[in-house]
Amino acid sequence: MVGSFKGILYPARLPTFHRVPAPECVTNLVQWFWIPEWDIEPGHTSRQHVIAFPASNLVVQKDLVEFAGPTTRRSHRDLTGRGWAVGALLCPALVPRFTDDPGSLRDSQLPLPLADLHASVSEAMRGTDPRERRQRAVEAFTGWLVTQSPGVSEEGILANAMMDMIGTCADVTRIEDVAARLFVSPRTLQRVARKYIGLSPSALIRRRRLQEAADRSRTDPATDLAAIAAELGYTDHAHLTNDFQKYLGFTPSTYRRSVLQDQAENHDDGG
Repeated sequence: MVGSFKGILYPARLPTFHRVPAPECVTNLVQWFWIPEWDIEPGHTSRQHVIAFPASNLVVQKDLVEFAGPTTRRSHRDLTGRGWAVGALLCPALVPRFTDDPGSLRDSQLPLPLADLHASVSEAMRGTDPRERRQRAVEAFTGWLVTQSPGVSEEGILANAMMDMIGTCADVTRIEDVAARLFVSPRTLQRVARKYIGLSPSALIRRRRLQEAADRSRTDPATDLAAIAAELGYTDHAHLTNDFQKYLGFTPSTYRRSVLQDQAENHDDGG
């Protein structure tokens, strides 16, 4: 397993998973590529739980290509048999290429008839050398994106900057913080977020904070949860607990216990 696991609730359950930086020629279009590969024993299922940052993804799988819209809650996918996926975490500027209303695709997937993309990525993933096939798959995906020649407007660049700032700046806690740094009005950001992301800037800020809280709860099991809540800008421990319960379906302490149990079980199984 390689790369950051922020947003992945139970990393111990992951199959082989890699994040590959986007080549420079598509950095305005793709944040990064992600490639899981799995080989699950017959009769078994591996359930992957995620609290993803709510961007959209374009995903090539063995049997289809789909556009996955922004998520608003914990999601999961059950893996069986042998398989792979090659996904591109899209920059907001590219989203209008696939939908005029990303908000209508919240928590859902839309199959797309992109036979040429599917063929080129699938051919790359048939390689026998793992590192080489992943690199070839990213090159094939990138080549397809370049042939689409999607122009990036000034508004699209603003959408990218907003997403990047909210996703990486922990001191950004209000839409007004983002607007001031980007020298635009909060209303402009709300309009851009609706068109390019499908969720409000405030929802993005809440998701980043929840994602960080889940990550800290998992990776720093000795740190008091009230301290984590204060560090991330929650009013108190109860506020953190309410957010966990609302969006993840369990409390931070319950999550901590389940992570420790999951790690122990996977260690015992030789994982």
